[in-house]
Amino acid sequence: MFRYTMALRQVSRRTFSSTVSRQIDNKVPANQKLFQEDNGIPVYLKGGTKDALLYRATMVLTVFGSGLVLYNLFDAALSKK
Repeated sequence: MFRYTMALRQVSRRTFSSTVSRQIDNKVPANQKLFQEDNGIPVYLKGGTKDALLYRATMVLTVFGSGLVLYNLFDAALSKK
């Protein structure tokens, strides 16, 4: 039994290692340079097409949700016959 627990310990140490298996490039300086540029674009759109699509989708959902809430409020306020 002790031999199995020792083997399990050794396997768990190998799989949950704290060392990095590959080097990761540091992209922070490039992103800082991009986002700190003064080119007239709002910071929430400087990420490119993906940011623009996410922003537009958020605005559409916000306007649609607000309209739906107002419709339900007016519907609840009117008397039912």
